[in-house]
Amino acid sequence: MRRFLLTLATILLLTCVAFYFHITNGSFDMSVWEVLQTLLRIEPNPKYDLVIFQFRLPRIVIAMLVGIGLGIAGTVLQGVTRNGLADPGILGINAGAGASIVLFMFFFQMTAKHATGGSWSSIMMMPLFGFVGGALAAVLILIFSRKNGRTDMQRLILTGIAINSGFGALSMYLSLKMNPQDFEMASVWMAGSIYNANWTFVLSMLPWIVLLSIVIYHKAHLLDYLQLEESSVKSLGIAIEKEKIILLLASVGLVSACVSVSGSIGFVGLMAPHIARSLVGLRHRFIMPTSAAVGMLLLVFSDYISKTVFEPSELPVGIVVSIIGIPYFLYLLIKSKA
Repeated sequence: MRRFLLTLATILLLTCVAFYFHITNGSFDMSVWEVLQTLLRIEPNPKYDLVIFQFRLPRIVIAMLVGIGLGIAGTVLQGVTRNGLADPGILGINAGAGASIVLFMFFFQMTAKHATGGSWSSIMMMPLFGFVGGALAAVLILIFSRKNGRTDMQRLILTGIAINSGFGALSMYLSLKMNPQDFEMASVWMAGSIYNANWTFVLSMLPWIVLLSIVIYHKAHLLDYLQLEESSVKSLGIAIEKEKIILLLASVGLVSACVSVSGSIGFVGLMAPHIARSLVGLRHRFIMPTSAAVGMLLLVFSDYISKTVFEPSELPVGIVVSIIGIPYFLYLLIKSKA
């Protein structure tokens, strides 16, 4: 417990450092005192209010929530499948949720204007549409990865890659049918970006993240049991298939909420659980909050890099995370073969 608390405190401290750099730096630099004056309403300045409350703070909050959601979802998927390479992006759940949301944009005219807060009801509905697409992807993966009545781990990864490619192609086809303005927005969004963040997006995903995280953490001990042989788990009186479905649907809900506001950001759900396990051990009640904190740190830091390195242009945060994540994935792949 002491190791867990110390690790969590260290990660949160590093997140605060990333928060400091993110909120004070950009095309309009601010000092710490100016930020504190604005946040604490000491001599408020309309210019600083606009920069902090309308642009930077909602963006940082969304990065934190998305990192938490993807970190927890990755922990669940790796625990349920007993596969260290499982990740919402690699398995195609991101792509399924993304394709469903692009479909929503296409048929319901979710234009660039709406995305900046013009249609509150449309933004609130996006996570629900994402859940349908993500759940469909998860069901297809589970069906096609079954072999002799059991889930084959090798087929799971291969099926996930195929589903990912299929839904990605559908998203691209639909985006090509949009008008030029909406196509540009959809393309940036599919690459994984939160530069268009606003408080409506925060409100649309917050209930999903809070409620589903509580449900999953309440069942964290089951992920420890699921690492055993199925016959051993059943002998403990656990309804293994029912619990797997609940955990998978909850993780799909988390991923869908994240994808609805940030697009498809891969590798956070892969890296965060591995880093958490190396820091706090194998008990999922410790892994889960640590993975959430690591995911939060990764995404806040990556978003800071994405907005500053190529300033005044911005790189989608999904590309920055991929630059970090692809070498890590290859390292895990080589390690698993060894």
